Amino acid sequence: MDESSTVDLQRLKDRALFVRLETLRLTRIAGAGHYSGTFSAAELLATLYYHQLQIDPSRPDWPDRDRFVLSKGHAAIGLYPILADLGYFDVSDLDDYTRLGSAFGDHPDMRKVRGIDFSSGSLGHGLSIGVGMALGARVHEKDFRTYVMVGDAELNEGQVWEAIMAARHFQLGSLVCLVDRNQLGIDGRTEDIMAIEPLHDRFNAFGWDVQRIDGHDVGAIVRAFDWLDDANPNVPHVIIADTVKGKGVKRMELDVGWHVGNLNDQDYEAVYAELVEGAR
Repeated sequence: MDESSTVDLQRLKDRALFVRLETLRLTRIAGAGHYSGTFSAAELLATLYYHQLQIDPSRPDWPDRDRFVLSKGHAAIGLYPILADLGYFDVSDLDDYTRLGSAFGDHPDMRKVRGIDFSSGSLGHGLSIGVGMALGARVHEKDFRTYVMVGDAELNEGQVWEAIMAARHFQLGSLVCLVDRNQLGIDGRTEDIMAIEPLHDRFNAFGWDVQRIDGHDVGAIVRAFDWLDDANPNVPHVIIADTVKGKGVKRMELDVGWHVGNLNDQDYEAVYAELVEGAR
């Protein structure tokens, strides 16, 4: 039996739409934002938080919780609404997103935001942090998992590959890397800037267990997560999620100009309607 058939996939799709719509709302408050790199990760974030992570919003410092590191921290605009929805803080706290005095910046700050396990800023550090967290779990005899979401352009960073090598050397089977393979970085197509393919073969050569899926198919994401329970406990895992940067908004899809941007008032309404209609 397909294990994903017992999961409410429609709810996960609805939560992915919620991420996109909230990204629109918060960007309107800020006056600019990272639409496209958040839209590509919407299904991954929704499935991670509403299906996979072992967490307790009433106890954000619960020692046995799973950890999540958002290495591509510019997608925090899509993570904050999920945390609010789950009860880490009041939804109204987001109404002054990025305004002076707000705890919620363009990148997440673990010192200010409940539910954030590590701060991000300069990209490329997250997987190394995840290696440290997984090693910490071993030292403290904890069995939580550590999940790290990286952007595909981050894989140009040498530090990422040092972390990939270290994770296999230390047999960190509790570490899961999620690659948002949305095809674009801020400067253009990843394969034009610094080719990272064949990505499956490269992770495999470093000794990782590798899955490659459609990152907009919540059923495929659920199955990939469920597979972890039967995977080799001494081998780190990577889920390469093929996505579309700007997914759901035609003018933004695979358009490098929308890495950071802003819509005018009339366009906000049009994009909102397009997202809602596309989710039906």
